Amino acid sequence: MALAYHVIFGTYGFWLPNDPRGSWSDFVGSWELFRYGKATKVDTRRSVAGVPHDGRARRAARRALKYPPATLTGRQARAVGRGFARATREGRYAVHACSILPDHVHLVAGRHVRSVTRIVGHLKGRATQRLVADGLWPEQRPPVWAGRGWKVFLDTIEDVRRAIAYVEENPLKEGKPRQRWSFVTPFDG
Repeated sequence: MALAYHVIFGTYGFWLPNDPRGSWSDFVGSWELFRYGKATKVDTRRSVAGVPHDGRARRAARRALKYPPATLTGRQARAVGRGFARATREGRYAVHACSILPDHVHLVAGRHVRSVTRIVGHLKGRATQRLVADGLWPEQRPPVWAGRGWKVFLDTIEDVRRAIAYVEENPLKEGKPRQRWSFVTPFDG
């Protein structure tokens, strides 16, 4: 039984179903995007983010999207954090680590009666509402979030601690400062 979940979800356009590094998608639903290749389904549970790939092909496919890819500014990321804080209070979720990056989010959430998919939906919904309320995302807007994300079930205390460390260090890999969010609570094991 999972103790917690490491979830990664992207903004719109972050990871496409035909990403050359692979995806968990079975099909490409857009003809414009399909022209850049069929879905690149992988079955590995290991990250493929660092796998070498043709960056030009990936950028060309992103230009074929219906809307421009969503990239969060610092102000927008802080608004997303306020939305996450509201959802965390409402759902009484235990969030043990969170990094909100320009094009994706890493989060470690404790086990809950709600499914992790519903928790992520709640977080995304409140974050989008906060962006709109703060005037940081247009009312008639393209999507903020990609439809799906990745969920890693963490079955041991060591797995949870390793995921928390990974999430906390993730902004540093992109040259950004470590993040501290009010809704994050320590993992007590």
